[in-house]
Amino acid sequence: MNILILGGGGREHALAWAIRQNPKCDRLIVAPGNAGIAGIARCAELAITDGTAVVGFCEENAIDLVVIGPEAPLAAGVADALRAAGILAFGPSAAAAQLEASKSFTKEICDACGAPTAAWARFTDAAAARDHIAKAGAPIVVKADGLAAGKGVTVAMTEAEAVAAVDAALGGAFGDAGAEVVIEEFMAGEEASFFVLVDGTNCLPIGTAQDHKRVGEGDSGPNTGGMGAYSPAPVLTAAIQAQVMAEIVEPTVAEMARRGTPFQGVLYAGLMIADGRARLVEYNARFGDPEAQVLMMRLGAQALDLIQACAEGRLDSVTANWAEDHALTVVLAANGYPGDYEKGTAIRLPELTESSSRMIFHAGTALRDGQFVATGGRVLNATGRGATLAEARDAAYALAEAVDWPGGFFRRDIGWRAL
Repeated sequence: MNILILGGGGREHALAWAIRQNPKCDRLIVAPGNAGIAGIARCAELAITDGTAVVGFCEENAIDLVVIGPEAPLAAGVADALRAAGILAFGPSAAAAQLEASKSFTKEICDACGAPTAAWARFTDAAAARDHIAKAGAPIVVKADGLAAGKGVTVAMTEAEAVAAVDAALGGAFGDAGAEVVIEEFMAGEEASFFVLVDGTNCLPIGTAQDHKRVGEGDSGPNTGGMGAYSPAPVLTAAIQAQVMAEIVEPTVAEMARRGTPFQGVLYAGLMIADGRARLVEYNARFGDPEAQVLMMRLGAQALDLIQACAEGRLDSVTANWAEDHALTVVLAANGYPGDYEKGTAIRLPELTESSSRMIFHAGTALRDGQFVATGGRVLNATGRGATLAEARDAAYALAEAVDWPGGFFRRDIGWRAL
């Protein structure tokens, strides 16, 4: 098969790494890719949110399957354009991707199918939103309704913080994404991520993970896109996974199909777990980052078989085979992240032998004059696999320590809750 992956971050490097191991993969192209991905696949310049351009590229390059990594091409309808052209695509339609692209849409789906989630209200008027906050009190959660690159959610511990978040969103801080805000009750508990492949009808759970969103040790400081993750998530027991499938995922999938917008792709359920039960925090319509890195580390070559079965609508004929193992990834970020940070700083990486238990995935790198340089905030993912979580952690941290990059930093306590 000739396969095209859209995206250029750590998630896409992990997908490329796993897919490359499958003998079905003849040619692998990643657009735009990055310096790490270039070591295992051809990188291509392509406007990945332009469905016509993506279809044209696929026809020129005889592409058999397109795996869409990030949310922006999904929201832009790239999967729709590919399917209309008869090209196999992994990722939901623009209508189904609203499960990620619109917080209020997801809440309406939950209300319609009875999926447990936080009580909520939506506002376009700042005064009405402030009144609601005054009545509800804090802590309370304020979310920009649309896609805000992971920056549109404020868990406000005071009413003043909540009002400031409303004013920022409705005042244009997130552009069109913040033209409407969703205000939710605060849910206490432990967060975890559950990943389910969906082919429109059939659902196949493919793994659990927990990530660390805050920049500082002990889960302190501002939120980030994620500073590390591990899989499996101990808090997501078999009983809770069964509850999530029966009360949240399957009803959502049935409701989407009932509306004539079936979901096809990976449904990433962000969950809050308390007292042995889960409630939905949010959905994403694609693999998480850095959760994809630990999932792909554990799935390996079978990831392609599962993705292909999902795209072809035959998930009922495959199973995910898990080893009794653990994976952990540590994000190396540029100094100053998630605030202002310097780009272009030089990185020296350790020599890595071919291994399925240790890998450095590139998230924001380029090659300049034969030297790796940082091009983003989150730059590398040092990832380890082991028979226990402690072994996986030790392997990941040995890699992180071996990276020579004075311009970067990493948290030293990834996995602390489980360990």
